[in-house]
Amino acid sequence: MAGGKLSPRQKMINLMYLVFIAMLALNMSKEVLSAFGLMNEKFDSVNLAANTTNEQMLGLLNAKAKEAGAEFGGAAAKANELQKITKDFYSYLDGIKGEVLKGTETDEMGKLPYEQMDKGDNLDNLWFSPKGYSPKGQEVVAKFEGFKNDVSKILGNENKYKAILNEIISKFSTEDVTNKDGQKVKFLDYHFKGFPAVASLAKLSAYQNDIKKLETDVYSAALGKAAVEAASMTKFQAILALDKNAYFSGETVTGKVVLGKYDDQIKFAGFSGPGRLENGQAIISTTAGGVGEQNIGGSFSFLEDGKTINLPWKGTYVVVPRPNQATISADKMNVVYRGLENPMSISFAGVGDNNVNASAAGLTKTGNGKYMMRPGAGTEVVINVNAKLPDGKTVSDSKKFRIKSPPPPTGHLRGEYDVVRGPAQSLSVSTVTAKSLDFDFDMTWTVNSFVIKVPGQATVRVTGGSMNGAAQAAIKKATRGDQVTISEIIATGTGGVKLKAAPVVYEVQ
Repeated sequence: MAGGKLSPRQKMINLMYLVFIAMLALNMSKEVLSAFGLMNEKFDSVNLAANTTNEQMLGLLNAKAKEAGAEFGGAAAKANELQKITKDFYSYLDGIKGEVLKGTETDEMGKLPYEQMDKGDNLDNLWFSPKGYSPKGQEVVAKFEGFKNDVSKILGNENKYKAILNEIISKFSTEDVTNKDGQKVKFLDYHFKGFPAVASLAKLSAYQNDIKKLETDVYSAALGKAAVEAASMTKFQAILALDKNAYFSGETVTGKVVLGKYDDQIKFAGFSGPGRLENGQAIISTTAGGVGEQNIGGSFSFLEDGKTINLPWKGTYVVVPRPNQATISADKMNVVYRGLENPMSISFAGVGDNNVNASAAGLTKTGNGKYMMRPGAGTEVVINVNAKLPDGKTVSDSKKFRIKSPPPPTGHLRGEYDVVRGPAQSLSVSTVTAKSLDFDFDMTWTVNSFVIKVPGQATVRVTGGSMNGAAQAAIKKATRGDQVTISEIIATGTGGVKLKAAPVVYEVQ
């Protein structure tokens, strides 16, 4: 078009025509980019709605599992396990979308500039190298494969999940793809390499939509059993639910017995046992017997197809003596140690923890029936316990504990104690430490000072745990067979306790 002998006017017309074609192509490109952006928005909107729906379906499945564990327990466990891996992989794809959008800013309305997202440099530089996939690209492929494998393990070989699993294996395949020219192209190259950022963004959102569809399909298949209710009442099981399992002698035993799940529409023909029928359940009321395990039971009867169905129920409860003494015990020893956190268990037999109150100097509650005692000065501490019984009465008790300082630690050299042997040079660079031996508490000690005595040399006092210059000079004069004594080891332990550690002897070899 620009070849041959053309007039200046014709050359100008031809040039304008080329510019027009380029502008037309540019406008179409922007339209395509905007279309990808709108597609991404649609996927995000659908995924958000699917997430809410799937959460509701999973909640329903879990509720069914609680009501009928035999029918729905396994399916619910499978669904919850699936949700964990889909959530993790969905979040991983969110992270990739963040990489795609790196350097891209939204406008005042929070909208992405789709028409400007025509470059794919972020993923191209991150996933690919001259030799093929970069380490990050290999990680992405491994994540896709790991996701498929995890789904396969969860769904297994059950027929109702077979089609769902095949669909996931196909949609998340990382096999090479045959392009329009009949050539094999690597998975990431075919789907992402050189693509505009907005196209990659929409593609990732589509994968996330596939994940949400997977959840929906699995939850729907698992809930399929919900549409089929048990036709016969023999499928129900009588359940005894007492208000509590242990009672004081003479106290009223209360509770209820239900069939499967509570249903006030159930019409019973009769009920036997210590109680009465009321709105589809049996209200239990009886007097507790003697101390020990007591049996309780009866039966429901109802009509089905003109026949009387009898469904027995039974259970046990334990009667305990009315408490008049608290149970207080130190978890580790019969004494409490000054400056240390001494774990303790405090309870009243037959009384819930919320109705038990324990108090003492240095005592702090840490959990259900669990306390931490950190005694201070003195030689004894008294723990007072008050408890409110179910009948409203209050009982109290107390116990006295001795307060002792932790046992002194033992001096160590090179992790050894008592008599340590080695060359003089090794001693001069050794650090004196202190450790507790045969003590139930984990104590950490810091050496403040010690005294070192080399035979024939003046005694040297050292601050800290490392040999100073004077100590090293004395050690240099030690000869083979000399026993260097390290004593007066003052150490500070956990809780600020300061004690003298047992000495350690170093025999020069």
